[in-house]
Amino acid sequence: MLPNQRREKILELLREDGSAKVGDLARIFKVTEVTIRQDLEKLEKEEMVIREHGGAYLKNIEDQVKGFYVAHQEDNTAKKEKIASKCLEFIESGDTIILDSGSTVTEIAKKLKGFRNLTVITNALNIAMMLGTEPGIEVVMTGGEFKPPTLSLTGQKAADFFKGINVSKLFLATAGISLKSGLTYPSLSDIVVKKAMIEAAETTYLVADSSKIGKNAFASLGALSLINYIITDDGITDKDRKLFEEQEIELIIAT
Repeated sequence: MLPNQRREKILELLREDGSAKVGDLARIFKVTEVTIRQDLEKLEKEEMVIREHGGAYLKNIEDQVKGFYVAHQEDNTAKKEKIASKCLEFIESGDTIILDSGSTVTEIAKKLKGFRNLTVITNALNIAMMLGTEPGIEVVMTGGEFKPPTLSLTGQKAADFFKGINVSKLFLATAGISLKSGLTYPSLSDIVVKKAMIEAAETTYLVADSSKIGKNAFASLGALSLINYIITDDGITDKDRKLFEEQEIELIIAT
């Protein structure tokens, strides 16, 4: 991996987790700690991160948390809103659903206001705050470790919450979708949580705008066969449509 590519991957991880230790980054990217320190020094000069003893954290993370603002939620907002509107067609009164953390799933939560007799299980603090005062919606939160950029709870404690739980539908986020790597994420701590969500759900809807297709992050959740449906926007290419058809995954287009 070229240095510029590695630094971009480091930024992806920090945007997901908020902070990271030098030793952990060295193990993930299979380079020396000296190399990672040089990477962080360059990113600090570019005003992307702030270094601290033994690691670094994302710049402006405190303002983000105080404002309950999910990192990069403005990216492809129109597409995400269309996807969220399409998702409402698959949510009914009486459902118990899981809402993953992330900007696209947050758009779904915004549109659930006014629903009645709905139970929402989530690891996203911003979604819980958004829906917690809705009279017709019961909100249940997982435990776990707090991740500031995504305002979510993660790790093994969050995953353990789903043991013995059965729900009808999961609306799952992703950072990248490809035939070779499957579903990928920038955070290793999220993998166990997302696996537990999938195991708890009867039907899994992957919600992702078309910019995520063909992209890879460094942590793999597993093959595309883990999901039942992909809900995306009409920016998807014919080549990608064919890919999902070959995998026998139903593609739902939000227009």
